[in-house]
Amino acid sequence: MQDRPATCRSRVLVVIPAYNEQESILSTVEKIRSCGYDYVVVNDGSRDDTLRLCRENDINVLDLPQNLGIGGAVQAGHKYAQRYGYDIDIQVDGDGQHDPSYIPDLVRLVEDGADLAIGSRFLEKTDGFQSTFMRRVGITWLSFLLRLFTGRRITDPTSGFRACGRRAIDLFCDSYPIDYPEPESIAHAIRRGLSVRETSVLMRERQGGVSSIGGLSTVYFMIKVSLAIWVACWSSRKGR
Repeated sequence: MQDRPATCRSRVLVVIPAYNEQESILSTVEKIRSCGYDYVVVNDGSRDDTLRLCRENDINVLDLPQNLGIGGAVQAGHKYAQRYGYDIDIQVDGDGQHDPSYIPDLVRLVEDGADLAIGSRFLEKTDGFQSTFMRRVGITWLSFLLRLFTGRRITDPTSGFRACGRRAIDLFCDSYPIDYPEPESIAHAIRRGLSVRETSVLMRERQGGVSSIGGLSTVYFMIKVSLAIWVACWSSRKGR
């Protein structure tokens, strides 16, 4: 294991879920390595050369035997972090959208008391990539729903650039949504009494691969996640 960056008081693991990310995985890992963080690539049953490239380049990779979806891959990363005693894990997508230079800001939020820290494109006005128009409409709607059901304003509920402290890691190891998990997991965390905070980040357009959300799937995404947030909030309320 590498020495932790001088700015960190905690053991930090970067979790990189990857499905068919052969075009960007090497550059993504190299940026993480250059920052000095421990990392694991979770290969989610990729059908391209993602796994081969990881193995040929001595990349720490957890190879899932079949495709579990983004939720399953991220949960595998949480379980890896829990098993090896990390204080914080950071989700960084394998498509090159997330800038590792913002990782210290996420870590700082967790070290200051947040259980879940989210990198937001919308907390402040930035010049980075802010997704397509239809996805921004969906993000606004999901932000409204989270505020309606939880009383908390989350400006970027679909952001996959996030940090979890030990309480969130333990929670998500026990239960984590499979499809489009970010908004639903935020609702679950808030309802379970965890502290959720945001910090402003810049994001880039994906450097390779194809997004699973586009066209009519955007409408499906909004409907399914809206129902999932309602169920998560209702279930958490009943469990109190």
